[in-house]
Amino acid sequence: MTAYAAACKRVLRLGPELAGTRPISELAKSNGKRVYLVDTLALVRKLEAQGVESRQAQAITESMMEVLNDSMENVSGSYVSKSEMQKSEMFQENNLSMFKTEVKSSQDHHFSMLQHEMEKIKNDIEKMRSELRYEIDKVTAGQRLDLNLERGRIRDELNNQNQETTNLTTKLDREIHTLRAQLEAAKYDVIKYCIGTLASVSAVGLAVIRILM
Repeated sequence: MTAYAAACKRVLRLGPELAGTRPISELAKSNGKRVYLVDTLALVRKLEAQGVESRQAQAITESMMEVLNDSMENVSGSYVSKSEMQKSEMFQENNLSMFKTEVKSSQDHHFSMLQHEMEKIKNDIEKMRSELRYEIDKVTAGQRLDLNLERGRIRDELNNQNQETTNLTTKLDREIHTLRAQLEAAKYDVIKYCIGTLASVSAVGLAVIRILM
């Protein structure tokens, strides 16, 4: 274990040199994980050149590869690649464009429905106005007819009353004329009676005078 720890310290000291031996390359996914490789053979040989046994060098190399793969996997899980970011941006832009289209379509639909409702309300108002105007004209015509009938009835009553008044006036005039004629006749009879009475009195007076003389 002491030799293994010393070898690990040597690997840490040689880290920059070992990292520069061969660039890290990304391979295809394997079992859901990304695998990153380095030139392990060169790494083992460098370890062996530093006095590390071949078996320990291979074990250290395998351990470093596992640590490296895990580290790179964590890093790749924490960060998003540029292509994925662009895809995400394109996806978000597409969603935003679709959302704007849907909002505009919804606004146009609601505006069209609102216009339709306004037209319907206007038509209903015009219909109500026409019906109200018809009812008013109907009531007005009925009132005019009733008024004309009432006027005709009153006119007929006035004519009847005038006719009755004329008849009464004529009757009264006839009766007055009759009374006048009767009065004239009675007056003539009274005058005639008075004359007769005076003549009788005069004759009696003359007879009395003759007797006395």
